Amino acid sequence: MVNQRDLDKAEVLVEALPYIRRFNRKVIVVKYGGSAMIDETLKQDVIEDIVLLKLVGFKPILVHGGGKEISKWTGKIGLETKFLNGLRVTDAETMELAEMVLARVNKELVSRVQALGVKAAGISGKDGGLLKVRKKKSSEGDLGFVGEVTGVDPKILQDLLKNDYLPIVFPVAMDEEMNSYNVNADEAAGAIAMELNAEKLAFLSDVEGVRMDPEDPDSVISELYTGEAADLIEQGVITGGMIPKIRNCIDAISKGVNRVHILDGRIPHSLLLEIFTDKGCGTAIVRPHQEKYWKQKA
Repeated sequence: MVNQRDLDKAEVLVEALPYIRRFNRKVIVVKYGGSAMIDETLKQDVIEDIVLLKLVGFKPILVHGGGKEISKWTGKIGLETKFLNGLRVTDAETMELAEMVLARVNKELVSRVQALGVKAAGISGKDGGLLKVRKKKSSEGDLGFVGEVTGVDPKILQDLLKNDYLPIVFPVAMDEEMNSYNVNADEAAGAIAMELNAEKLAFLSDVEGVRMDPEDPDSVISELYTGEAADLIEQGVITGGMIPKIRNCIDAISKGVNRVHILDGRIPHSLLLEIFTDKGCGTAIVRPHQEKYWKQKA
């Protein structure tokens, strides 16, 4: 006797099939950060999601931060933590520590992916000259060794994808004088997605998506055209730290990325829910005049 749980699983697979067909062999860049990097259960959920995307024919690239882990270690050795406009002020000692911590996080993620039977390669923005950077300026003060991406050489990623590896990138890069810089992971993921004309760019963080009412978690907007998103910034609906994230999304779409997703990494398997179901679970930003997914079948 077939039970309802088995029937529900079959329904999920049938619903996912058109999306699997649509995105087969397409590049998807996932920026991984927030609480999903700290909670062990959520961490495993994210890795399982990425591996599943790989196994059903996507070409995922994982770009990760590690701010909370860096803060933990700076606290352990007594380094002061200071932020300007949401960016960590990074002196030479903090830069050295950040690179070590991010490399450690990177190799843990590689191990988790490979434990599930998929080949992974952990690299930094330095490897193969992937990320080109310069010192980031701020009107609020000197950020130290915080870099701004000026260019991307995608060859190392293309080579890894061609050879069936899942690239896992941590955002440390060098300028022309060979100085090391810490790069915001959102910015790094966006730059990589734009250079590769990715089908999708997904940001996993600690927000549900874009809310029409900032005080109402049930008012998340499933999809927004880029113009609608810009209007919500002007109207003051989108505020605070969400503004640079949305502007990054709009910029990515204007430079070739097909669709950008903002997802709550605190929800188990939020990446799969957003990509493979008709309803989704976050906010998708889409180009002008592009037909919205939830009004059509793939």
